[in-house]
Amino acid sequence: MTSRRQDARPTWWTRRVHWWRTKRRSWWRADEGRVTAFVVALTLGILTLAGLTLDGGLALSAKVKANGQAEAAARAGAQAIDLSAYRSTGTLQLVPVQAVADAQSYLATVGASGTVTVSGDTVTVTITASQNTQLLGLVGISSLTVHGTGSAHPQRGVVTIDP
Repeated sequence: MTSRRQDARPTWWTRRVHWWRTKRRSWWRADEGRVTAFVVALTLGILTLAGLTLDGGLALSAKVKANGQAEAAARAGAQAIDLSAYRSTGTLQLVPVQAVADAQSYLATVGASGTVTVSGDTVTVTITASQNTQLLGLVGISSLTVHGTGSAHPQRGVVTIDP
């Protein structure tokens, strides 16, 4: 059985492995700012995604609320029926001035503002609202604008089921 001599020179492979291990250890020990830049970039990315998620959800909620308010205001305006025309001829006609006033009155009670138009027998309400941002304010976006639209026309009652 032969034994290896203690003073034998290491082979090329063992020298290479030793060099790689020492370089790897020194590379992991010396961060030289690499980790700091990575953490900053990662934090900014996470905050941006969180801001888009939070503020996007708040904007979507504000849009749903604006649509609901606009539809309810349009229904309130569509109740301004000309009763004398309905009693004499049986036709549903709106009193445009009263329809606009009723829709604006409803908007005032819910604390919204918008435009009301009457075209024929249809009342259309458009609301524009502003939603303040929570996290996107950090990047300069302080508010998001949302729009809601609703329209209604007078009905006699339920006679058939609408699909």
